[in-house]
Amino acid sequence: MTTQAVFVATQHFRGGFLESAAVRAFHSDTFSLPLPPGHPFPMGKYRLLREAAETTLPGLRVSEATPASDGELALAHEPVWIHAVVSGSISAAQQREIGFPWSERMVERARRSVGASIGAARTALLGGEGVAANLAGGTHHAYAHKGSGYCVFNDVAVAARLMQAEWHRHHHRLLRVLVIDLDVHQGNGTAAIFKDDPTVFTLSMHGAKNFPFRKEASDLDVELPDGCTDEPYLAALDTALDQVWRHHEAAAPGLAFYLAGADPHENDRLGRLKLTQAGLAERDRRVLQGLRERGIPVALSMAGGYGRELATTVAIQRQTLALAMQSWLAWQDKSRQRPVEESAA
Repeated sequence: MTTQAVFVATQHFRGGFLESAAVRAFHSDTFSLPLPPGHPFPMGKYRLLREAAETTLPGLRVSEATPASDGELALAHEPVWIHAVVSGSISAAQQREIGFPWSERMVERARRSVGASIGAARTALLGGEGVAANLAGGTHHAYAHKGSGYCVFNDVAVAARLMQAEWHRHHHRLLRVLVIDLDVHQGNGTAAIFKDDPTVFTLSMHGAKNFPFRKEASDLDVELPDGCTDEPYLAALDTALDQVWRHHEAAAPGLAFYLAGADPHENDRLGRLKLTQAGLAERDRRVLQGLRERGIPVALSMAGGYGRELATTVAIQRQTLALAMQSWLAWQDKSRQRPVEESAA
């Protein structure tokens, strides 16, 4: 969706039931980490993405995320791990497994990355918006008892647990959650946290030979060979989504988390797959359309992206946000039509 198309589409609601049409997105890039020279993690991509989104996507309303509290983190993490991170008592080995040196900014960034997914989930679900985004997030390698792979806390796991609690408090009903993880690396931490929980369904579609080299069991794992291109990738995605929809025919999920990793791209340093930017756009369209057609609100997170040129990763993730805006507009159209249809009935 072009910038002009997004702008024109948002104007459609001016003067109608929405005075200022805008998709909510939450960021935490103010708390960028001071990494040593030569560190492989592209910390600057988050600020660049926010600036690109604010400049070129006028229908996106970006807010700084609030930090997740210890109590919120404890919904998915062991108190011993939370205390170790907050107090700075994590070992050198644990820091190496995470990939970041400990600092107070690391703690604050980790809290706010979780807070951004909480904000997106609340907006999409409890706020009735249908679609919202975390401009970072997707920290799916974090386990209940430890961090790993640049992930300190698991933002999706915490946000899912919190939304289930808040939904039950407001509606006195169970909230089923769906996690669609299309980062190129398996969501091992998320799979481990929810392995015995029938209320959360985890789908991970990832490189078979990529990190983590010891995989966990998601509810549905789709492993892809090195060098996988657009056509077989999208065919595998269609098959996986069909399985997900059939699994939920009797009890549909009330909320989805979509990890829209940019790292399956052919230019990615760590991805080992060969998807084009057009292929990734089609991936996003199929996921967002499937959720929208079934009335499932979705909180997006950008997950991984390690492009050889940082601008390529930013462009892919900006594209995901533009497609999310398109889906949001369709969701608003559907919401506006529903009262008319109910009144006619």
